[in-house]
Amino acid sequence: MTAFAFVFPGQGSQAVGMLNAWEGHAAVRDTLAEASEALGEDIGKLIAEGPKESLDLTTNTQPVMLTAGVACWRAWQAEAGLIPAVVAGHSLGEYSALVAAGALTLKDALPLVRFRAQAMQEAVPVGVGGMAAILGLDAEA
Repeated sequence: MTAFAFVFPGQGSQAVGMLNAWEGHAAVRDTLAEASEALGEDIGKLIAEGPKESLDLTTNTQPVMLTAGVACWRAWQAEAGLIPAVVAGHSLGEYSALVAAGALTLKDALPLVRFRAQAMQEAVPVGVGGMAAILGLDAEA
């Protein structure tokens, strides 16, 4: 078999209902329950129902993306059982990769990610600042 990587996304790829297709999978249900217990809130309901404005708050988005990444990883492992040569993550996705690699437990990663999110939210409050991408520049520009 050809070696492959499992790569986790960062913040910005969240969407209300993003785990709906997997809601019946035991690994996803168990991961949502584990995360909800660790955070003291129903994270599964936020993912499934939103509202989008709450889901998009950095303090919510980051624990949600960690949980969703780990839920997908666990469901994929349960179904495929294939071990990647490497796991990696883009930005926030690094935490999901650390859990997938066994370097952190989800229970330990969630408060770290929530703290990270709170620090980021405080550094740039909602409505202040912004980010942009420049696409399609000519190499001579």
